[in-house]
Amino acid sequence: MNTREWLTETVARLRKPAPETTRSTEERLAARLRQGEEALSPRALRQKLDELKAIVDPLVSEVEGGRRAQALMAWYASAPATQRRDLWLLMSERFLADPQQVKTAQEQYLGAVGTPDEAAAEVQYRRATVSPRRRLLQRFSAHPEGILFLVNLRAEMQPQLKSDKRLLALDVEMEYMFSTWFDVGFLELRRINWDSPASLVEKLIKYEAVHDIRSWADVKNRLDSDRRCYGFFHPRLPGEPLIFVEVALTKDISASITPLLDESAAPADLDRATTAIFYSISNTQVGLRGVSFGDSLIKRVVESLHEEFPRLRTFATLSPIPGLRAWLSKNAPAELLQVWEDAATLGEKSPHRQALLQWAARYLGSETRDGKPLDAVARFHLGNGARVERVNWAADPSSKGFKQSYGLMVNYLYDLKKLDRNRAALAQGKIPIAPAIKDLLP
Repeated sequence: MNTREWLTETVARLRKPAPETTRSTEERLAARLRQGEEALSPRALRQKLDELKAIVDPLVSEVEGGRRAQALMAWYASAPATQRRDLWLLMSERFLADPQQVKTAQEQYLGAVGTPDEAAAEVQYRRATVSPRRRLLQRFSAHPEGILFLVNLRAEMQPQLKSDKRLLALDVEMEYMFSTWFDVGFLELRRINWDSPASLVEKLIKYEAVHDIRSWADVKNRLDSDRRCYGFFHPRLPGEPLIFVEVALTKDISASITPLLDESAAPADLDRATTAIFYSISNTQVGLRGVSFGDSLIKRVVESLHEEFPRLRTFATLSPIPGLRAWLSKNAPAELLQVWEDAATLGEKSPHRQALLQWAARYLGSETRDGKPLDAVARFHLGNGARVERVNWAADPSSKGFKQSYGLMVNYLYDLKKLDRNRAALAQGKIPIAPAIKDLLP
């Protein structure tokens, strides 16, 4: 572009208001000038694309590719959010599998079906569909801090996915890669106690998602002699628990969270403990959304508890019902909703109290969407083979508990001999429920 052309284009841009439509990444890469609120200029955008391509250059070694990835990570660390988003778009849109190679491989595979060449053709087809984006992620992961960088990148990207579908390809690719890198076979189950490093205990406070930790005395109570806390750890993120579970050892299935969180209560007698109550399970990494290891965590914790306390016979949860109140607001009669605003004052024989328990039993025991329980916590535990055991009145008197479910909580029972049977029933659209729940259903 000569001086006259540049001046003509610049003057025209100043005279005309910028169009309100968002330019595609391809249009921006082909342009000369920045438009509207675009973060990176076309030139800077092309430069970042070249840097990404250089990372996966087939002519460079793994070491050199990793060094180039490190340089881009350093730029990303100080880049504003809008420029980071431009990098996401480049990674999502510009590293696609070659469509012509995919089409050719697909045709060859379809032509080979039923012949001795079918297996080889399938391999070629699978290879053709692998995008260069996967190689890009692998080069980042080779750096000692690369996996944490990618996990944090995906976490930062999550709020943008609904409004910008262009990012979905990168998000899905990362979820797939994380499912491989964070396979439970690579994870270490580690107990967290009061003697653990202070930095780790602080993360317990930070990531607790079910019952907020109020003080250091609260933490100490949850790590007391009659409690156990376990987390899954990855060797590349040694100080970061990926998910953790808090357990109380008791004589019976707990019906209220209050005594479990009572800092002044004396520790339970472990010689008489026959029940393990999972009262809080928290995922810590938003960037690992969609990567499931909660079921494996529970299995490993049960095995560890069995080994330490052979007298344990019952494994159950005391769980919130986070979706109940929102569901009731759409389905229950208005007059009941009004009465339930004073649920804490309802007596044991109140018909309105009984009605709330019945509606809760219906929500947990029979309401599904696409064959799965409506409630997110229910989907998790029932998907692991538990059954809905009991609904508990005024089990969580906190403002959060009242906002979620009018204070109700639920026990899910893990009967180790019936886990597979319960999962099979759920796969057929039938929620496993205990007799106490059946009695509440109409």
